[in-house]
Amino acid sequence: QLRLVESGGGLVQPGGSLRLSCTASDVTLDEYAIGWFRQAPGKEREGVSCISSGGGSTFTADSVKGRFTISRDNAKNTVYLRMNSLKPEDTGVYYCAAEYLGGCPRRLQLAAFHCWGQGTQVTVSS
Repeated sequence: QLRLVESGGGLVQPGGSLRLSCTASDVTLDEYAIGWFRQAPGKEREGVSCISSGGGSTFTADSVKGRFTISRDNAKNTVYLRMNSLKPEDTGVYYCAAEYLGGCPRRLQLAAFHCWGQGTQVTVSS
């Protein structure tokens, strides 16, 4: 079974950077599109970024465009989210999720992703 695991979260100052990773044990991710989502307490989960199975197509939300970069290394069975110039409003639990058809939904709809990791906490504070 596909079981996703996120890592790389932590506490950083505004303007700092983090790189999140999403991987799976004993299951290759090369057939799945992978999305990154985040959720702050009391707020709805929102889409952040997505990358297609082959890495040739990506989506990035306007709120993080120019600061966050999604990438994947299928040889390492890992999808990354590089986060630069972090702001306090970026604080939340970040999740990766798999879409089984291999393509990113045009509107990054949550319902299109059917397998989710446990999340990793990102806190941006001075």
